[in-house]
Amino acid sequence: MTTETLLIELGTEELPPKSLKTLATAFYDGIKSQLDSHDLSYADIKWFASPRRLAVQVLALTDKQADKVVEKRGPAVNVAFDEQGQPSKAAMGWARSNGITVEQAERLITPKGEWLLHKATVAGKTISELVPDMVTSALNKLPIAKPMRWGAERIQFIRPVHTLTMLYGEQIIAGSALGVSSSNQVQGHRFHHQGLVTLNHANDYQAALEKAFVKVDYQARQEEIVAQIKTAAESISAVALIDEDLLEEVTSLVEWPVTLVGTFDKDFLNVPAEPLIYSMKDHQKYFPVTNSEGELVNKFIFVANIESKDPSQVVFGNEKVIRPRLADAEFFFKTDKKQTLESRLATLESVLFQKQLGTLKAKSERIAALSKVIAEQLGENAQQAYRAGLLSKTDLLSDMVQEFPQVQGTMGKYYAINDGEDDAIAQALEDQYRPRYAGDRLPEANIGCAVAISDKIDTLVGIFGINQPPKGDKDPFALRRAAIGVIRIIIEKQLDLDLAELINESINLFGGVAGDKLSNDRTAENVLDFIMGRFRAFYQEQGIAVDVIQAVLAKKPSAPLDFEKRIKAVSFFGELPEAATLAAANKRVANILAKFDGQLYDAFKADLATEQAERDLADVFESISLKVAPLVADKNYQAALTELAQLKTPIDTFFDGVMVMSDDEAIKVNRLTLLNEIRNSFLAIADISVLQ
Repeated sequence: MTTETLLIELGTEELPPKSLKTLATAFYDGIKSQLDSHDLSYADIKWFASPRRLAVQVLALTDKQADKVVEKRGPAVNVAFDEQGQPSKAAMGWARSNGITVEQAERLITPKGEWLLHKATVAGKTISELVPDMVTSALNKLPIAKPMRWGAERIQFIRPVHTLTMLYGEQIIAGSALGVSSSNQVQGHRFHHQGLVTLNHANDYQAALEKAFVKVDYQARQEEIVAQIKTAAESISAVALIDEDLLEEVTSLVEWPVTLVGTFDKDFLNVPAEPLIYSMKDHQKYFPVTNSEGELVNKFIFVANIESKDPSQVVFGNEKVIRPRLADAEFFFKTDKKQTLESRLATLESVLFQKQLGTLKAKSERIAALSKVIAEQLGENAQQAYRAGLLSKTDLLSDMVQEFPQVQGTMGKYYAINDGEDDAIAQALEDQYRPRYAGDRLPEANIGCAVAISDKIDTLVGIFGINQPPKGDKDPFALRRAAIGVIRIIIEKQLDLDLAELINESINLFGGVAGDKLSNDRTAENVLDFIMGRFRAFYQEQGIAVDVIQAVLAKKPSAPLDFEKRIKAVSFFGELPEAATLAAANKRVANILAKFDGQLYDAFKADLATEQAERDLADVFESISLKVAPLVADKNYQAALTELAQLKTPIDTFFDGVMVMSDDEAIKVNRLTLLNEIRNSFLAIADISVLQ
C-alpha cells in the first residue's frame, strides 16, 4: 500500500467566531473517528480553521483498507445433508448466497458440532470510495444550534458553503457535500487575494494559503497575535490585558492578523476602569492596556484583518468608533451619580427576584438581616454588614449596570464611595458576587464575606424552598456555583460558621417553611445535603482521595472549617502504617455490631473480662481516650487520630486471641461494648472503615 496526505477543507462565508474552534475540533473528531473505524492507518492528523474555512489534514494515510478474510458459517452438517448425503435446500441456499457450491464449502469443527464454512476475501475500499461519506458523516455531527438555508437550495448549514476540497496527494477525490462538488481550489483572503487558490498537492495547503494572505493554522495564528500584541504594548511602555476568551474570538475573526495601537481621550479615564475595559473588549474586541502600576491608560490594541497601505487610516477609523462607546459609559457614570444608592431601594420593590419569592427589595432585606447575624458571629461590625446587605442590589437599576451587566457590584462600590458610605460597605458591595467562577478571588474583608455568603445562602434556600433544585445540566440560578462559593469563602477565609445554623436562619427570614413563600418542608435538609455534595468536587480538585472525603462525609459536619480539619486529619492518618489495619478493624466491628440485635452496656465492665487481651485493650483504650476526648473537643483531629493509632497492636492481639461472640451472653455483650466504645472514638472524627 502507498501513503499520501489527505486534505479536506470546507470553504464558507464567515463562521461565528465564538463557535469556530468548537466546530473545527468537532470536524476533526468526526474525521478521525471515521478513519479509525475504517481501520485506515496514518501518521498524524491536524485541524485548521479560519473565519472562512474548516479543514483537516491527514499525513501518510494509506490509500485503501486492507483486505479482510470474513468467515461465514452455514448450517450444521447434520442439517446440511440428508440421510443419503445429498445437500439440503438450506445448504444449497446458503452456498448460492456466498457464490459457491456446497461441495466448495469448508468445515468448521467445534466441541459443539460441525458446520459448513466459507472464507471470503473482502477487498478493502479505496480512499476515493470512503472519503465522501466520511466527510458527510462528520459534517452531519457538527454542533450547529441554528442552521441556515441560502439561495433556492433546501440544504442547511451554519453558513453558506462555497468550496469543498477533498485532495489525496495530487488526486482530487470526486464527491460532494452540502451541494458543492469537490475540487482542488480553496478561498484565499477576502480582500488581499483575488480568485481561488489552486492546490497542486495536499501538502501545499498551508504554504499556498500563506501566499494568499491566510494563516490557516489556528494555534499558530493565535500565538502570532499574542506576540504582536505584546510587541505593540512594549512599544508604548504598557501592558496589554489579554483575556483568553477575547483572544480566541479575535483569532477566529482574522485570517491575516495585523496589530495596531489606538488612542482615546484622557478625560475618559475619569470613568471607572471596569466599564471602559468591558466596552473595549465586548463591544469592539479591543485589548485594553495598563501602565506598570496596573492603571488603565488611554491606549488600546486591536487586531485588523487587513494589511493596509496606510495603517493610520485604520487606526483613525477604530478611534472614531470607540469614542461614542466610551462617551456612553461616561454619560452613564455621571447620570448614575446624581441618584444615591439608598434612594434606589424603593425602586427594587418593582423588580422580581423570583415570582414565588418576591422582589429584589425583599431579597436585599433578607441579605441584610443574615449579613448582620454572620458579622456578629465573626466579631465584625454588624451595622456595616446590615447596611451593605441592604444596598447590595441597588446598583442593578443603574444605567451603567443595565448597559454593562458584568460590572454589577463593582459600580455599586463606586457609587457607594460617591454617596459617602463607609469604605467597608463600598467594598462589600463589590465583593458580594465573589467568587464568580473557579479560581476567582474571594471577598477582601469579612463584611464582604458576610454579604457574599448571605446572598448565596438566600438564593439556595429560596430556590430549594419552592422545589426547583438544579436538574441535570440545568441550573438557571447557578446554585452549584453558589454552594462552591460558600464553601470556598468559609474555608479559605477561615471563618467559624455553621451551615446548618445559617440555613435555618435564612429559612426564618423567609417566614419559615409554613410561611407564604417556602413550600418545601425539607428545605433545610435539602440545602445542607446539596452543599455537602459539593464538598466531593471541591476536595477532588485538590487531589484528596475519594475514600477520605467519604469518611468525613459520613459524619456530615455542617461547619466547612470543621470539615476541612477532619479532611486534613484523615488524609494524614491514611498515610500512617497503622491506618490499613485500623480501617479494617473498624469495618469488622461495624459489621459485627450491625448483626447484633441486643442492648449494649453503658460502659465496659472490667470484672467481666476473662481474657488478658481484652483487659489489655481496655486499659490501653482507657488511657488513650483520656487524651483523645479533649483533642476532639478542641478540633485537633490529627492529634486525636495519632493517639488512636496506638490501638493497632492491642486490637490485633484482641482479634487474634479473643472470641468476640462468646457463648456467655454477658461476656459477649461486654466485649461488643468495648469495641463499640473504640469505634465511637474514631467516629467522633470520621468513619475510617471506608478507607481503602
